[in-house]
Amino acid sequence: MDEHRLGLKPIYRRIWAEKGFNLTAKIKWKYQWLWVYGFVHPQSGETYFWILPKVNIRLFKRVLNDFVRQFNISKNNQVILVLDRAGWHVSKTIQENLPEGLHLEFLPPYSPELQPAERLWPILDEPLANKSFENLEQLEDVIYSRCRSILFQPDLVKRLTNYHWFPQTCSFIYE
Repeated sequence: MDEHRLGLKPIYRRIWAEKGFNLTAKIKWKYQWLWVYGFVHPQSGETYFWILPKVNIRLFKRVLNDFVRQFNISKNNQVILVLDRAGWHVSKTIQENLPEGLHLEFLPPYSPELQPAERLWPILDEPLANKSFENLEQLEDVIYSRCRSILFQPDLVKRLTNYHWFPQTCSFIYE
């Protein structure tokens, strides 16, 4: 699980152009943001997204509770969620009120390359690159469409996120 900030400040990517042509890009420097909360199951390529106006402990708790409901996480269906050490992830409020069956595992500091969900962000950014948006509603529409598209591309997601060294799914039977 990871969060990704997107906003009205454009994302620039290089593009091909005929030799001798100078390309120009529309710029609207507006510092308004949306946050995409993204979950990924690397072995299956299944994804789950939330688009929210900010990140904080209260919203993160709400997202976790919804994640637990959506995937029927319980005492009998447990999940280890790999996270970075963002302040809202390591908060005592979150740690003390974790839903049953959900276990948080924190990555070492400054190691985004170890986070499988980080690999979702470049493909999420594709339809936003080299474009400017008038307002957050326009941006949110494009982000929503892209998240929906990614939901139906589990093979692509699996290729991007299922590191050969990442722990594989396991189940334990208690007698």
